[in-house]
Amino acid sequence: MDILTILFWVITGSWMIWSLFKDKKKTLGTMKKTKAKMGSMMGEIVAIIFLIGLVLAWIPPEQIEKVLGASTGYLSTVLAALIGSITLIPAFVAFPLVGSLVDSGASIVPAVAFLTTLTMVGVMTFPIEKKAFGLKFTLIRNGFSFVAALVIAFAMGVIL
Repeated sequence: MDILTILFWVITGSWMIWSLFKDKKKTLGTMKKTKAKMGSMMGEIVAIIFLIGLVLAWIPPEQIEKVLGASTGYLSTVLAALIGSITLIPAFVAFPLVGSLVDSGASIVPAVAFLTTLTMVGVMTFPIEKKAFGLKFTLIRNGFSFVAALVIAFAMGVIL
């Protein structure tokens, strides 16, 4: 466990103890609601872990590093951005998936490009967005979002 995770646990535990002293009834009520919500999400969480396991079992780390590694350059970033643009999965599935890909050898720039286009560009939702906001707006928004996602990915590559 890294220092940041330990720090988050300490902060969370401190705030929960403070909350218990301040209003025990509200805190326990909130904890019951949280437990019920976690129970309802448990199936999805197990499915996510299963999906990530399948992806990592089907694609060996050497292949991930070969396609998305640091030596692949701009092509892998654009490819990851295009795949992220057409992929329709929830962000809470994408974050652990991207983390696993990075752990398996993917470079941070293509990983961020995939993640940012996944949340910012909507090829699969294009017809719905076009119907609601019009063709011009949808094209401009998705185009700017794609470019912004690439800029964010390259900036993260410089920062990290």
